[in-house]
Amino acid sequence: MVKNQRPTTLVLSLFWWFFGVVATVMGQRNREATTLFQTRVVKVGVVLDLGGGIVGKMGSNSIRMCVNDFYDSHPHYKTRLQLILRDSQRDIVTAAAQVVDLIKNEQVEAVIGPVTTTEAMFVINLGDKAHVPIVTFSATSPSLSSLHTPYFFQIAQKDSTQVEAISAIIQAFRWKEVVPIYVDNSYGEGLIPWLTNSLQKSYIRVPYLSAIDFSATDDAIERELYKLMTMQTRVFVVHMTPLLGSRLFAIAKTIGMMDQGYVWIVTDGMANFFNSLDSSIMESMEGVLGVRPCIPRTKQFLDFRARWKRQFLRDNPTLVDINLNAFGIWAYDATTALAMAVEKLDSTLSGFTNVSKNSSNVTDLENFGVSRNGEKLREALSNVRFKGVGGDFKLVGGGELQASAFEIVNAIGNGERNIGFWMPDKGLIRNMNAKNATTAYSTSKENLGTIIWPGDTYSVPKGWQIPTNGNMLKIGVPVKDCGYTEFVKIIHDPITNSRKVTGFCIDVFNAVVEALPYALPFEFIPFEKSNGEMAGTYDDLITQVYYGKFDGVVGDTTITANRSSYVDFTLPYTESGVTMVVPIKDNRKKNAWAFLKPLTWDLWVTTFCSFVFIGFVVWVLEHRINNHFRGPPSYQIGTSLWFSFSTMVFSHRERVASNCGRFVVIVWVFVVQILVQSYTASLTSLLTVEQLRPVITDVHQLLKNRLNVGYLDGSFVREILKDLGFQESQLRIYRSAEECNDLFIKGTANGGIDAAFDEVPYVTHLLQIYCSKYTMIEPRFKTGGFGFVFPKGSPLVADISRAILNVTQGAKMKTIENAWLNGSSCPESNAQISSASLGLESFWGLFLVIGVSCALALMFFLATFLYQYRHILSSHQPSTSIWTRIGTLLSIFNEKDLSSHTFKKSAKQDASVASSPAHHHGIGSAEASPSTHCPSSPYSYTESNFSFYGDQVMFSPDRHDYGTHQGHETQDREMRVVHDDTQEVATTNSNNTNSQAT
Repeated sequence: MVKNQRPTTLVLSLFWWFFGVVATVMGQRNREATTLFQTRVVKVGVVLDLGGGIVGKMGSNSIRMCVNDFYDSHPHYKTRLQLILRDSQRDIVTAAAQVVDLIKNEQVEAVIGPVTTTEAMFVINLGDKAHVPIVTFSATSPSLSSLHTPYFFQIAQKDSTQVEAISAIIQAFRWKEVVPIYVDNSYGEGLIPWLTNSLQKSYIRVPYLSAIDFSATDDAIERELYKLMTMQTRVFVVHMTPLLGSRLFAIAKTIGMMDQGYVWIVTDGMANFFNSLDSSIMESMEGVLGVRPCIPRTKQFLDFRARWKRQFLRDNPTLVDINLNAFGIWAYDATTALAMAVEKLDSTLSGFTNVSKNSSNVTDLENFGVSRNGEKLREALSNVRFKGVGGDFKLVGGGELQASAFEIVNAIGNGERNIGFWMPDKGLIRNMNAKNATTAYSTSKENLGTIIWPGDTYSVPKGWQIPTNGNMLKIGVPVKDCGYTEFVKIIHDPITNSRKVTGFCIDVFNAVVEALPYALPFEFIPFEKSNGEMAGTYDDLITQVYYGKFDGVVGDTTITANRSSYVDFTLPYTESGVTMVVPIKDNRKKNAWAFLKPLTWDLWVTTFCSFVFIGFVVWVLEHRINNHFRGPPSYQIGTSLWFSFSTMVFSHRERVASNCGRFVVIVWVFVVQILVQSYTASLTSLLTVEQLRPVITDVHQLLKNRLNVGYLDGSFVREILKDLGFQESQLRIYRSAEECNDLFIKGTANGGIDAAFDEVPYVTHLLQIYCSKYTMIEPRFKTGGFGFVFPKGSPLVADISRAILNVTQGAKMKTIENAWLNGSSCPESNAQISSASLGLESFWGLFLVIGVSCALALMFFLATFLYQYRHILSSHQPSTSIWTRIGTLLSIFNEKDLSSHTFKKSAKQDASVASSPAHHHGIGSAEASPSTHCPSSPYSYTESNFSFYGDQVMFSPDRHDYGTHQGHETQDREMRVVHDDTQEVATTNSNNTNSQAT
């Protein structure tokens, strides 16, 4: 029973399946009919090279796939694009005729295409006249933007957007010269201005532009490549179509231009087709770098690329090697943008206005109509934004695709490999998705992957090399007739008729060439006439490099600003500058007053005044409390000066009692010690060291006295002397150090010179020959020193400059100098001329210190004194004048301060002496020496030897020295004075007590 039911179930299942399929097909047909009834068809013309062009076939496939994909995903749209294809046959006239037919007869709303820039140049004007947008996805020349038509949409990366990426690569490897090779048409010419401008902003020279015709034969291409081989530049940027570029690289491989040392960079015109070129062509391009727009590897892109490949092989089964690239993606996104823009049009407007119906010529340009929807379609297309297969779709500048990142690829074998990316804001980067990518713009080669260069090498080419035509560098050298042959010397061999070039400059250049990391073949060619004399000046020799007769100049050529306008100099390898040399003589002072020379007169006067001032300050601080600074006025003055000046030899014996005085004396002794030591050192130098002084110390002295000056024959120094104001009659020429010495011996009076102006290397050589006769003095005029000369933009300059640093900083340079210039044998020749005397400017700080110290001590003493006797200044007696009060203070200052520690101690000593047996025998406080009848030293007298009568100070000799009677009288006077003083002190103390009580 169950077995009989199985066939029945199978039949019923097949019936329901068949019924479902029929229902589905009928429903789809009904929906299609309904859609066609409800939607509006918009005609769009497509003008592509459908015959043999890869871009045309690729674009056609992408456009048709886009229309199907777009409306499958947007079934609710009320518009449908109707594609009308035309074949341009890769011909300008045919493409223009097809566009005219589409606009005039088919009345299309927009045109997609054409493929090439030359075709688009004419079609753009047609679209502008009819208000029909022209949408191209493959015409990338920036020259199309110069037409400034609002109806042209360049939905592709312009060629000008990649020049910064190319420039960044060249900067990364520090190549200094580049030769662009481009197709000679509007496509190739459109990029060159942008490329050269970008390179020049990066200080990269473009010495030559190589233009190759699109229809050039292989022989013509080969001749152009051989021409490039004769140049030094080895970095080439190729901007061509894939067809012409493939022929170029095949020929370059054959003649050896794809070997080691060459650099080839191709633009996106060829880099976009790396995955579609024949394997033999890719093998001939091994080591080439390519720059092309970066397409994000999204899931949408990968899915579309797989579907596109299947569809393309179905339509073109013979083109199995063609793969999708940026042009196919841009065609897809451009069609999507056009479909979205059409949907926004007004359905009530269609067709063209002002169409003539009388013309029988289908291509009559005079009877163009104007699209009613053209303005709105242009505006809608400009504002379209969406996420396309190629990334974010956005038009800028009215109709240009926004710039994106560029991918840098390296051709390896028959394939390619990514080595990095370039972004407008970050420069060269290794990985687009790196989170730690630097935000600063970078041109570092470290951000690129490993590159295989032409010749299957990993070594970075230096970008230039000596031409392969077998010629060595022609290096011009100056001819020295008779003088300064130590720098450059040419030796003629009459037997072999050969010339040998030697000298300091020649040896330096040979050492520099040996330090280069590569071989540099060259030959020296003397710049001479048939008779062996120099064929001109140094400027004439350098001019030969500018005109191309010489490849460089080696010799004693000075770097100047004027010369650097025509040639390039390496770094200098000698000391720079132009200086003046004059005779010198011994200026030592050989007279009795030479000991005054170490110090200037202002310092002598300042020092003397300081001694007097210090004596006065110490007297003020010590007068009231120190016996050594009391007595008659002449004695006090003498003691103060004696004390002050004796500190010069540190022989002062007077005791200083006050703290302020001690402070001043300590500071002053420190100052005196420095002055004495400095004087001793300067005097020793003046009397023992040989003092050589120039006869002339200033160039103005030469001009004022109209003295003659000399300069080296042929040197640019002549112009410097003329600018300084020297007349022609004052200038004398010399050709050697010997001639210069002879002119110095003659002097101006005998037709010679009194000074010479020359470059430092020549002057140094002169001083080494004539020691102690001449010296260099100011002024020194800045120059660049000796340097090697090369043509403008020569890549040798950088390498040789680095080699010069290696040579000059090592022991090799010293060996060369010793061999030719004998080193330095006159140490005094480089001595700077300056004053040998010490001036006040060197010691004013010391005098400031002692002055401040004295001022502080005096201020402290005055404040203390005035505070002690403030009752006198504050007297309330109206009849007492200020001058009387000041006189009272002065009289008090002249008295002893009996309350001081010094006099208290002296009083105790007097008391002990009075109670001693010696005192009862009549022995005074100051005794005469037992072995002599002379009076004792003033230092031995006590205060009892001095009496004061008002302002008069009287000296009281000892009684034992002047007789008994006189001694008694003197003693009586002293007792009276002491009694009066005691009463005065008592009165003063009483007044002070009363005043305080009051």
